[in-house]
Amino acid sequence: MKEKEIVVIGGGLAGSEAALQIAKRKIKVKLYEMKPIKFSEAHSNENLAEIVCSNSFKSNLHTNACGLLKEELRLLGSELIKIADENSVPAGQALAVDREKFSEAITKEIEKNEYIELIRAEVTKIPQDEIVIIATGPLTSEKFSEEISKLTGYDKLYFYDAAAPIVEKETINMDIGFYGDRYSQEKNKDESYDEWIKRIEKQEASYINLPMNKEEYEKFYNELINAQVVTLHNFEKREIFEGCMPLEIMAKRGIDTLRFGPLKPVGFDDPRTGKRPYAIVQLRQDNKEGNLYNIVGFQTNLKYGEQKRIFSMIPGLENANFVKYGIMHRNTYINSTKILDNTYNFKENENIFFAGQITGVEGYVESISSGFIAGINATNKILGKDKIIMPTETVIGALANYISTENIRFQPMNANFGILPQFENNIKDKKIKYKKMADRSIDAIKEVKNKYIKIK
Repeated sequence: MKEKEIVVIGGGLAGSEAALQIAKRKIKVKLYEMKPIKFSEAHSNENLAEIVCSNSFKSNLHTNACGLLKEELRLLGSELIKIADENSVPAGQALAVDREKFSEAITKEIEKNEYIELIRAEVTKIPQDEIVIIATGPLTSEKFSEEISKLTGYDKLYFYDAAAPIVEKETINMDIGFYGDRYSQEKNKDESYDEWIKRIEKQEASYINLPMNKEEYEKFYNELINAQVVTLHNFEKREIFEGCMPLEIMAKRGIDTLRFGPLKPVGFDDPRTGKRPYAIVQLRQDNKEGNLYNIVGFQTNLKYGEQKRIFSMIPGLENANFVKYGIMHRNTYINSTKILDNTYNFKENENIFFAGQITGVEGYVESISSGFIAGINATNKILGKDKIIMPTETVIGALANYISTENIRFQPMNANFGILPQFENNIKDKKIKYKKMADRSIDAIKEVKNKYIKIK
């Protein structure tokens, strides 16, 4: 009789966490990593869980969603967060690691594990009749991307990520913003001013509109064209800019370019003046609950700090809470909302799980989180146990729910409080609100740990 075994494809953060969680439960793992046989355009050393960008795992504070996510993982027994803590470097309230020592420690931990067989080879076919976790990351090889396309459908795999910033609706200043689709809220000639205002106030449309006058627009424009941007790899520039134009590049074509593009005021009247604005910024509902809105057409390569500074200049967003900043980079990911459930299991074949950024979770800790859940549930699958669904009151569960719930427009997502269930009574003070959310999450995690996640 064949020994129980799980295949993990990809030795990044998600794949390494998944492999260690499976091995902890005394199930054999075949972990495939294509380095050093083949490197992606962004990777450079042979170690597993190589960190390519920043060495920061973000805040440790529980009132920060990523900080809370790390604490959830600590409580549940994440191996990679443990190793990150052991290889941390001074970073104030954040967790930052010595990236070389971090990757070396994970590689050694996996190489010495009696339950893990590390195979250095590129996988070009998805194993059949095996329980498998696909964790090949945002730079999945061309051959294996083709395999994933065959499995999921060619229309459900994306090769670059051009996402606009997302803000919490309750932090938008609705004394300035107003609801309405283009043309639907213009004042009709036969309407009185009062009738018009009453009509547009009733429009709970999927768009919120933020009007700008000439002075506001020109200040915003001048800051935008002089802002600091993230330096892309050459291969990213080649692939991304063919399909999408960053807001700041578009703006440099001329001062009125945005006013004829994403900030076009045609079809709108400003309720404060009764006249057409000089420019208008539209925000589109981003989730079914209607508490998150994305800024339409604001795909950007600005640094995060610059996005916060400059986009807060838009009237109505002066106090906005950005739950996700705009990004533009090479990123292979599946449309998980169509094909995965909230355990990272492929709906059409329950032997297949996905994990990591290929699922649409964005960030180091988020990838570890997905690998943790996929690893445990793949183990439960092979042992004939029920899969574990994490409560949506936790960041781990909220992320799994986000990537598996059909959205208006799916895009990769970081940990943030906007995707957690909101309280019925709106708590205005963010610190109090996030503290209550964190306390609720920790309680739920402890209950899950006591009930389901036990290691003999």
